Amino acid sequence: MKNSRIEKERKFDGLVDAAFPALDGLPGVAEVSDPGVEDLDAVYYDTLDLRLLDHGVTLRRRTGGHDAGWHLKLPVGPDERREVQLPLSAGAPGRVPRVFTQRTRAYARGEKLVPIVHLRTHRLRRLLLDSEHRSLAEVAQDAVSAQVLAPERSPAQPAIPAQRNGTAHHNGGGSSAVPTAWTEVEAELVKGGTELLDAVEQRLARAGLRRSVSRSKLARALGRETVRPDANRQHGKRDRAQQARTGPGTIGGAVTALLRGQTEQLIALDPAVRADEFDAVHRMRVAVRRLRSTLRTHRRLLADEPCQALAEELRWLGAVLGEARDREVLGARLGAEIGRLPSAECPGPVRERIDGWTSAEYRRSWKRAVATLDSPRYFILLDALEALAARPPMRGRARRGAVTEFRRTARREQQRVALRLVEASAAPAGPQHDQALHEARKAAKRARYAAEGARATVGKSAGMLAARMKDLQELLGERQDALLACAALPELAAAAHRAGEEGFGYGVLYAGQRAAVAEADRRLPAVRRAAGKRKLTRFR
Repeated sequence: MKNSRIEKERKFDGLVDAAFPALDGLPGVAEVSDPGVEDLDAVYYDTLDLRLLDHGVTLRRRTGGHDAGWHLKLPVGPDERREVQLPLSAGAPGRVPRVFTQRTRAYARGEKLVPIVHLRTHRLRRLLLDSEHRSLAEVAQDAVSAQVLAPERSPAQPAIPAQRNGTAHHNGGGSSAVPTAWTEVEAELVKGGTELLDAVEQRLARAGLRRSVSRSKLARALGRETVRPDANRQHGKRDRAQQARTGPGTIGGAVTALLRGQTEQLIALDPAVRADEFDAVHRMRVAVRRLRSTLRTHRRLLADEPCQALAEELRWLGAVLGEARDREVLGARLGAEIGRLPSAECPGPVRERIDGWTSAEYRRSWKRAVATLDSPRYFILLDALEALAARPPMRGRARRGAVTEFRRTARREQQRVALRLVEASAAPAGPQHDQALHEARKAAKRARYAAEGARATVGKSAGMLAARMKDLQELLGERQDALLACAALPELAAAAHRAGEEGFGYGVLYAGQRAAVAEADRRLPAVRRAAGKRKLTRFR
């Protein structure tokens, strides 16, 4: 998206009456510039139960300063967030721009975004410049005044916690909370590596400043951390048992990390699908499949009932996304084939008809996908996935070592692929054989995802298995895509005939797709042998 950048920033506390430390002499810094002071006025938006903040997301409308506008910040990693900016004209006060409501739907989940906190900041800026007067970093000394806003709410809605004297309290009605104030220092990298931020942190530490426990001004104003409040609750003996099953080196810990990362990736792709960004549907569909594969591959570690239900819901979501993706693939495949053919072999408006058909089918499927992403069923699924990732219901065997269990899982998935291929070989030629190979392809994909999930723990050997399974999956995928094209071409040819257009080109395309099926069948034995090598599951 335009006006988007990665923000690398660290916050510090502890500067009260002491003089601010000098910043000259830092690595690569030739000059420290003082561009003056700024008075910033910002209103932050969230749901009444602070769903954005719980996901590390902040949304504000800020006036004053050199970058006035609407700012949306999305988590990327430690000390990193993606900041998206829009001009003030994109939305009047109290009306969040539509593009930002769409980008936050996966976090707000149907709840309205309302003003939550009003912040006023008196900022003294210092720019760290290189020898060519280019900005490397900005260090800002902020005096902040925050007032928690208390919009009208029903008795069923939770009060918004506000901070007073360093502790949280709850608003008790329709009036604004008592303002709170503090000072802090922000160091933001503009160019280069984080070594400069490290040097700034060391200089500030010598002056008595320390890293802030709050990652944002909003979190500090509300007295809340930027992690989901249910992520680290303690549950006595039950919690200690859970920790034993998900501790360092255990298969439970490794699978928990997979579930959390894959859930975050799925949610992060939601706004890209809504905006119809290039390849977004495909990437979200892959994220859904990876998450479902993790639940099914490691089902022996997890309690049956909730995980089976989630796997079925992920199947549903993947099928909805698959409709749009299949149209996308078909159009690209046939378009590329037409480009390789001489004009004499593809007379008439073949490309135009195929492009028009696939585009219309894709738009219809994409609209259905977006409607699904706005459905209560989808929001319930996201809630359930986050609850699972926060505290997965691990069985006792989750205490076992990760390397050994990944080895067993890889062998089991590899054997499953071999079985599906044997079943395909025994199936009679035609639709049964084609479907059996399609099932083998899905098994190879699951084995690939299992190996890729193990790679961080067991290293090179898992990568080798993943590569072999990817080769098999892609070959069978090429075959399946060709079959789908063969199924669509007669319908397109019939429509062309009814319109009085030549149909010869559709026959040429059909023959080319049948040839692609035959070529995949020719290559399959060699790829199958490589995928079946047992040494790939002897992880070190």
